Amino acid sequence: MDITFPDNKLKRICSEEKWGIRQLGPRCAKILRTRMADLQAAVFLEDLRFLPGRYHELRENRAGRISVDLEHPYRLLFVPANEPIPLKADGALDWSRVTAVHIIEIEDTHNRKNRR
Repeated sequence: MDITFPDNKLKRICSEEKWGIRQLGPRCAKILRTRMADLQAAVFLEDLRFLPGRYHELRENRAGRISVDLEHPYRLLFVPANEPIPLKADGALDWSRVTAVHIIEIEDTHNRKNRR
């Protein structure tokens, strides 16, 4: 899976152990490293659908984003980065054809503030 980031700070948190620990604590950083390894190893987004972490699409005003749980209350948010975004005939995201994602943020679901 191709993975991109909006900035170097978030990229470092997601890819460098010491930065992840500094921002999230050791347990959450370890879970984040596991989720990132899963993303990197996947060929298609569908490969992740039933792995631990509850990969799922968000709805309403956050439609188009995908969430995966880290340590509560944190979650990793990303969007498909394929151009064009692969859709099924009914307009739903086709997880079996998504091969690239753009990480948006690590969110604290209690504060709804960007954690990076």
